[in-house]
Amino acid sequence: MQPCSVFVRWRPLPPDASDPAELTRNYEPHPSHNRISISLPPQSPQARPWKSSHAFTHIFESSDTNRAVFDAVVAPTLPRVLTGGTSTVFAYGHSGSGKSHTIIGYDFEHREQYGLCLAAAQHLLDALHAVNTNTTDKTSHLGLGLRMYELRGNAAFDLLNDHSKCHIREGGDGKTHVRGETEVLEHGRVRVRPIATKACWSFDEFLTHLRGGLALRATGSSTVHDLSSRTHAVLEVEIVSRALLAAREAVVERESDFVPVAKRATDVYLEESLRGLVKDAEGKYVPNPEYQVNQARIDAAEAKKAEFQGCVDDAVRKVEEVLRTASHFCLGGKLVLVDLAGSEFYHDKTIAAVPRPKLSPQEQREGRQINTDLLALKEVIRARAARAARIPYRSSPLTMVLREHFQGTTGQGADACSRMILTVSPALGQGAATANTLKYGSLVGGLGPGK
Repeated sequence: MQPCSVFVRWRPLPPDASDPAELTRNYEPHPSHNRISISLPPQSPQARPWKSSHAFTHIFESSDTNRAVFDAVVAPTLPRVLTGGTSTVFAYGHSGSGKSHTIIGYDFEHREQYGLCLAAAQHLLDALHAVNTNTTDKTSHLGLGLRMYELRGNAAFDLLNDHSKCHIREGGDGKTHVRGETEVLEHGRVRVRPIATKACWSFDEFLTHLRGGLALRATGSSTVHDLSSRTHAVLEVEIVSRALLAAREAVVERESDFVPVAKRATDVYLEESLRGLVKDAEGKYVPNPEYQVNQARIDAAEAKKAEFQGCVDDAVRKVEEVLRTASHFCLGGKLVLVDLAGSEFYHDKTIAAVPRPKLSPQEQREGRQINTDLLALKEVIRARAARAARIPYRSSPLTMVLREHFQGTTGQGADACSRMILTVSPALGQGAATANTLKYGSLVGGLGPGK
């Protein structure tokens, strides 16, 4: 398990800032990790300086472009993705500090200003194009699968499927599944689809789907930024092929076929069991001497159920086979970008709460859940870095859905890495929020080899 690398990105002061005063900040360089100290001006009642641990891999100034951030943070992880591994990048900071600008970017016309998601997609598609030129089988051609959803409370909302509500559940396989509402089909078939995946074979397709998802992103008022998101947004970019997508769709269909057969087997068992019982004079159920349970009927229904379960298992094995026998080992590689909700809702006993105006009951509930998510994320990252025997993935919906990405294909995280970008403002009025963001990042990045 690798520790999480933490980066700091200072945003510029807004050109219309009413107060141009800035925090006093100093850096203490280190060969691999930097230390930051900040303080308010001497006349401020909160002027006592704060100094971080040697927690930060790199510090970006306000003049650094999105391209510079991509080159330092994401680009070094893409070779891992192109060998089938997983890279997860978080953006953490208070509302209005530049999280979405960093992850998404606002200028889709100039490559230098692409956010991390678009820059990575362009890089990966260029690499996949080179692979595809040597592949004649169209079903094996590689592209990108985009999934976008946001987490609010205990549910997920699919941004590429009309913002439909999805449920977060841990399955019998020990994995977390994010699935939509149940669809009732003909002949008793029931279908529950996972989060939608949009196949993108070109950059233009990727950009179109990304824009469509962003248009459905839930926004609301906040103390800092009128349209700041109050949810965590998760963008999963996976290397896919038509064969892989078809195999996964087959799993969904076989599961749909299985449901009515399994229900029928249960119904038959209950019918036969109940017929074999009668109530005695005291109202207790006792064996019915006049009815012989039709075990052959039960066995036939169970055999049919086992047959359809076998079809599901075969479909799952087909997905594994497609991944295992792919002509290029990059199939299934993932880049996961997480735009975390505003850090102003985070507080624990080690970090003072940021003063904020009175919140509505709904905002209070949202704030408590955001706080739970961010605390759980910190504890998971620290537990992984410390190689703890038990990692608390079940502590929140956020860490549940990220579990697979932290663990990678090996289940132990050997082919997975994570990075966090702290977006902070130098504005004097945001001093408390900036300090709290840096303190959180110091706790996340200040644990690992040599620290």
